[in-house]
Amino acid sequence: MPVQVGGSKVAEPRARVELSPTAVADKGRASSKKIRRRRQKASAALSRSPMQMLFDTSREIFSASSPGFVAPPDAVARLSGILNDLKPHDVGVDSSMPYFKHADSKVPPRVTYLHFYDCPKFSFGIFCLPKSAIIPLHNHPGMTVFSKILFGSMHLKSYDWANSPPENHDIALENSYGARLAKVNTDAVFDASSETVVLYPENGGNLHCFTALTPCAVLDVLGPPYNRADGRDCAYYDESPYLIGGDEQYSWLKEVPTTFEMKGIQMPRKFSVSA
Repeated sequence: MPVQVGGSKVAEPRARVELSPTAVADKGRASSKKIRRRRQKASAALSRSPMQMLFDTSREIFSASSPGFVAPPDAVARLSGILNDLKPHDVGVDSSMPYFKHADSKVPPRVTYLHFYDCPKFSFGIFCLPKSAIIPLHNHPGMTVFSKILFGSMHLKSYDWANSPPENHDIALENSYGARLAKVNTDAVFDASSETVVLYPENGGNLHCFTALTPCAVLDVLGPPYNRADGRDCAYYDESPYLIGGDEQYSWLKEVPTTFEMKGIQMPRKFSVSA
């Protein structure tokens, strides 16, 4: 029990416990096993391909995804970090591939989608855009989307639906033509040095369009993915600017039919992932 020394309590020294040689050996073996397990886990993590790491992290983060799902900030940062580190060779693409060429000037450049994986919880793949190719303004209903440019540069314009009219503007959020008011979220050029762009079900630029300034590749992770049967079909929009002055920008967006089509290609097995 503690003893009193100069007004302070000091614990009595504990008796020394002597371990038998057998106990010492057992303790040493247990410690060695723990060290080996740690090393095996570390080695397994290092041996995973970048795409396998992307898959494993996406599966974990989107395991509970449903329409409107938003991952917590630390999970968003973790997945964004993996995407930020990806290089074109990690995913088997480079600008010399035919998907990034456009020889016929009489027709618009065609976008190709390289499919890696999809399930009810998430999907990911790469959009390949020749120079001047456009992915028209479209939405991502109930989805969280991570987009990372792997090479090239593109112009990104994105919107979020307006929740209230612009200040000092007494207007309805939907006009008589069926167009809805949307506020510009992003209007800028991005390239491979840009960090991952994340859009959410209700903000962050849920409606966006891409215009390739050079041949470029962008990897998208979506959770949950598009699913027409579940009401998550892709809609396309025309935009008409609504001028208000100042720094904020708004447009009227009206859903329109579209003839936009992409060519879909399954990636080779060597770049596949293990579920």
